Amino acid sequence: MSFFPKISFQGEVEKYLSKVFRNNELITALGTQEAESKYQSLLSHLSHPPGFTTVRVNTHLASVEHVKKLLFEEIQKQFKGLYVPIFEHPKLQDILLIPVIGPRQDLKSHASEVIVGAQCGYAVLRGAHVYVPGILSTSRFLKAGDVVSVYSDIEGKCKRGAKEFEGVKVFLGNGISELSRSEIFSSSGPLNGMGIRMTEPVYLSPSFDNVLPSHLFLQNLPSVVVSHILNPQPGERILDMCAAPGGKATHLATLMHDQGEVIAMDKTANKVKKIKQNAELLQLNCIKAFCYDGTKALAVEKRDEQEGPPFLPESFHRILLDAPCSGMGQRPNMVYSLSLKEVTSYQPLQRKLFTVAVNLLKPGGVLVYSTCTITLSENEEQVAWALRTFPCLQLQPQEPHIGGEGMRGAGLSLAQLKLLQRFDPSAVTLQGMDINSLQDSKEDDLISLANKDCIGFFIAKFMKLNSK
Repeated sequence: MSFFPKISFQGEVEKYLSKVFRNNELITALGTQEAESKYQSLLSHLSHPPGFTTVRVNTHLASVEHVKKLLFEEIQKQFKGLYVPIFEHPKLQDILLIPVIGPRQDLKSHASEVIVGAQCGYAVLRGAHVYVPGILSTSRFLKAGDVVSVYSDIEGKCKRGAKEFEGVKVFLGNGISELSRSEIFSSSGPLNGMGIRMTEPVYLSPSFDNVLPSHLFLQNLPSVVVSHILNPQPGERILDMCAAPGGKATHLATLMHDQGEVIAMDKTANKVKKIKQNAELLQLNCIKAFCYDGTKALAVEKRDEQEGPPFLPESFHRILLDAPCSGMGQRPNMVYSLSLKEVTSYQPLQRKLFTVAVNLLKPGGVLVYSTCTITLSENEEQVAWALRTFPCLQLQPQEPHIGGEGMRGAGLSLAQLKLLQRFDPSAVTLQGMDINSLQDSKEDDLISLANKDCIGFFIAKFMKLNSK
């Protein structure tokens, strides 16, 4: 089953990835045919949304059971009584899993069309409505209340305000326009707010616009796993080096029962503002957010009465480095726009951040490194480099271990690969979900599917054995 085209890359990026997923170690272990099959399957999966929506419950304010009940009532309203179950994860006891129904191939398109940008389109495929800033084009005589078909301009060729568009577009479903064309493209300035209310999306997934905002955080499953693996304890001092928009920082604070200190850094002011807003919304007080470049967060000498960065060596019990990366694991994504130069620029940046993290970590402390990408250079190669460069680091087992082992090709031993965790959506067959297949499936099988049919992600856990 493949409803959308495979993800496409710029030519030199495609060649680069082909070599990664056909490397000698991998071919020797799997054989040429299986390695090729896995790679092609991965490309197909990346253009489709994950099979489940994952929400993390803010257990600081409410129990999972209570929030599950409230969420079930909300979904029943949104889906007009259609029964879609909500599952509790047996190993991640603060998340809820909601199966995504689709792709629905029986939807009929309408004459009136709305074209949205690619990022807006990806959000729609994961349950969002269409907001005005995402709209690029509408039919000439669009009025509020019109039924429209919504398409995504996946190649970025549509000009804002166009009355028609003949380029490559992907059908996202049908909806009702909340505004007229003249209101959407008003000369008095861009409007905010909802433009199209999706009534028949290709993928039926709940919208979380203002739904239980202080009780729920929409988060991909591997992103939740990361915080559990770091396993922060009440009273500890934790550093989240690249923390925006605050999903993991707020999760760490929740796991610590809001006792201790979570330092959340990001180098972009607007993103730091978002971290503070999320901490306030979730009523977490132990988070201190700073606008600061993580590569410069190591202090040479102590400065009096300084609360924020830079920090002295060995200042933190645990550090999360969810590193800036090429983001190739994000789903859905039909056209990846970064050049090879941009893709390969992340490895040196990650190493700078990693070096600072090792210096800031106390002996006996834990460092978790993660990315949302699929390359070897940003994942397993970074682990091999870290173990060579910092003899004080030792790879640690991960709990919970829900993803697969690390990928071959970076020269790591089989024992080392088993300690890593790579979430690879190609590990399952790309399949749609309808109400009948959902009702016929066992809960254990669905949770197993949710563990695999998620975004591409990588996690490594290290312990610092002694001072560097």
